[in-house]
Amino acid sequence: MTASVLHPVSRPGLHLWQGEFVDEAEAGRRLADLPELAARVLTRPLPTEVVLGACALVGRDLADPASALYGRLAGHLPAGEAPVVLAELAGMLTREVLERKLRRELGGLRPERLTRPDARETVYEAWAPVGLLVHIAPGNAAAVAPLSVVEGLLAGNVNVLKTSSSDSALALDLLAAIGAADRCGLLAERVIALRFPSSRRAWLEALCGQADAIAVWGGEDAVRAAGELAPSGCRVVEWGHRISFAYLTRRAASDDGVLDALAEDVCRLEQQACSSPQVVYLDTEDTDELSGFAGRFAERLAKVSAERPASAPPGPAEQAEITTVQQLARLEQHLGLTRVFAAEDGSWRVLADTRPALDASPLYRTVWVKPLPRHAVTATLRPMRRYLQTAAVGGDRADVAALSRALFAAGVTRVTPVGSMLDGYEGEPHDGVYALQRYSRRVSVRAADAGFRTVACLDDLVAPPVLPTAPDAPLLGKEGVQHALAALDPRHAQLYFRSGGSTGAPALSVFTCDDYDNQMRAAADGLLTAGFDPARDRAANLFYCGGMYGSFISFFSILERLNATQLPIAAGPDHAAVAEALVTHRADTVFGMPSYLWQLFHAEADRFRSYGGIRKVFYGGEHFTAEQRRVLTDEFGVEVIRSAAYGSTDLGPLGYQCASCGGSVHHVLTDLHTLEILDPHEDRPVAPGEPGRLVFTSLARSGQRLERYEIGDLGRAVQGPCPCGSHVPRLELLGRYGDVVRVGTYFVNYRRVVRALEERLGYHGEVQLVVAPGAGRERLTVRLDEQYAPGPEAVRGALAAEVAELAAAETEGLLSLAVQTARREEFERTATSGKLRTVVDLR
Repeated sequence: MTASVLHPVSRPGLHLWQGEFVDEAEAGRRLADLPELAARVLTRPLPTEVVLGACALVGRDLADPASALYGRLAGHLPAGEAPVVLAELAGMLTREVLERKLRRELGGLRPERLTRPDARETVYEAWAPVGLLVHIAPGNAAAVAPLSVVEGLLAGNVNVLKTSSSDSALALDLLAAIGAADRCGLLAERVIALRFPSSRRAWLEALCGQADAIAVWGGEDAVRAAGELAPSGCRVVEWGHRISFAYLTRRAASDDGVLDALAEDVCRLEQQACSSPQVVYLDTEDTDELSGFAGRFAERLAKVSAERPASAPPGPAEQAEITTVQQLARLEQHLGLTRVFAAEDGSWRVLADTRPALDASPLYRTVWVKPLPRHAVTATLRPMRRYLQTAAVGGDRADVAALSRALFAAGVTRVTPVGSMLDGYEGEPHDGVYALQRYSRRVSVRAADAGFRTVACLDDLVAPPVLPTAPDAPLLGKEGVQHALAALDPRHAQLYFRSGGSTGAPALSVFTCDDYDNQMRAAADGLLTAGFDPARDRAANLFYCGGMYGSFISFFSILERLNATQLPIAAGPDHAAVAEALVTHRADTVFGMPSYLWQLFHAEADRFRSYGGIRKVFYGGEHFTAEQRRVLTDEFGVEVIRSAAYGSTDLGPLGYQCASCGGSVHHVLTDLHTLEILDPHEDRPVAPGEPGRLVFTSLARSGQRLERYEIGDLGRAVQGPCPCGSHVPRLELLGRYGDVVRVGTYFVNYRRVVRALEERLGYHGEVQLVVAPGAGRERLTVRLDEQYAPGPEAVRGALAAEVAELAAAETEGLLSLAVQTARREEFERTATSGKLRTVVDLR
């Protein structure tokens, strides 16, 4: 998608119906088919990634005053309001805000997927849409209507928005843009937006009568009307009017800074927000103290009000109500019940009232001041519990803690500092609930068959995942990633890792804690598919640890999220101590680098053969050869040898194996990444099944977003369905660019050397190529494990027969080939990860 979002153009008097603007007659005809439409659309799941991607594109346009969408939407708003409203919408549509909302309210970024909340049980749960969700929007808040629909989309619903016929087309144009930003068409088909008056009873009945849930924004009359039209069992989600207030201790009430902050809350938005203070409570029973405080607060309100001219004066009806309330309070002064402090120009009013019962204010800088000793807070306010929302508490830490509990018991849902009543935070609940949970159902599947132990997500058995298209961006290499870290926002730099440096200098990678958690949960699901059983297996983590290297820490986190039994031993040079710990604590599953595990098994061969308890080996970073697998199976009794994960330090986990994935074949972790396979020499996609360069785009990274990242690996897509039943795409890894070394003017592939020795000679030890300069020709040394190495001439013969480049270079006098045997501990390895250095270039 290009920088600007394409979207339909609305026309006056028209309605938005699944991405198309239609007239009154057509909308009326289509309403009759609404139940069938909802049933049809709901059969197609809506991945949250589709919603996040489309909203992020639209939010980017709304943050740019030069964009066409900004100009169109600004035309629907009063000139002074447009920058504020559009900035609010742009902020709420960012990926970061919506991802945090998903994590807070539904527990993760893919809540729609049927996964196992406890990996030890084959029970699957997900958040499912309620179905047909009708939104009845208010007429006084332009941003509320489209954002309510976005919440409905995040929950996967079919959404019908009802706005007033007098409202502008802002919501319709914005929702049309969001639908157009999704090339899959999944969002447009889930959005209908109609503008008509509430007096059109037939349309209201058609909407509400078929709804599975109704979200009502408005007063008691609107909520009551929706409830009357809702069918039996329909969930009515009330977002009605609320009353908010401030509560001050004596010490806070004597602080002019606190009073100025409170006056700011009163003046902001002319008290039109539900969170604006309408009453100020003082922790006292003394009426003289109350009157003195009201006078001092009136002085501070006069000062702040003069600095903040009113944004919108009250209309005739509102002014009449203000006058009535103020005059009634003046009359009650003669009874000793009230005292009025008011500006001569009528710009503000402070009404002191000795009666503590909560009263609504007529707003527009009109504030009640009432006494309420803290011991009476709950009893006094609880009768109004259905209407309470925000309370700003002025006091010390102990006051805030104690009063918050009393206020919650009374019905308040939100406590803030004085001066920030109208402010919020990302992920904050609204009126005491999470909207996404109210727009969703929690569903579950309990599976008894043992075959489900390796099924992490039921959705993978149904259909291929819906994947976003590759972004329109240049390819990104390791240097570009490292360069971009210099400008990374510190908020997104919470967890630092360094690569092992097996193919070059160690590189730095940075994650947020949320990103890391999301990746570890996805990798944990992959490990279940690979055959790890957290209910039965006793796992030993033998990856290398320290030096900011991530393998040990990552697998500790993965096993922790699986509720697995684990022994966090880590790789170490004392093989005897490691083996003793494995046997003592009855480990039956080990995790580690192949080169380290190979050394460990051979160094303590007698002990492991005697123990015979290691049944599963999960490896990462390298691969076992077929001969090495045979040795582990035949000599040590290992039953399962499988990749624990395919990944990298910078991108995180990329793939996982299932029982049907042989060799280097992996399923792609599509929850986290999309994959392109490009021609080895040109930046174009290869034909299906052809080998090429692997290019990943990270979907779930808040800060260091890696788009079209060329990881340095070669691979090919594996065609056809997987025998395991999963529809998740598969790839076969074919090595790294670094596996090919130029020596004697020829390019020699390390993997072809290994395959020649394995297939021709049955060699199953490690192989290391050492390239060095020579006097007249370059020197290539093939280093082999002395325990398994055949004779040098046999090695030379196998390589000459299978690796034509080597034979040619030697014949032409460009290369001197040598065969060297060595003990396993003499092979060169990276210090951080313990990986075998496959090619050591000394030139």
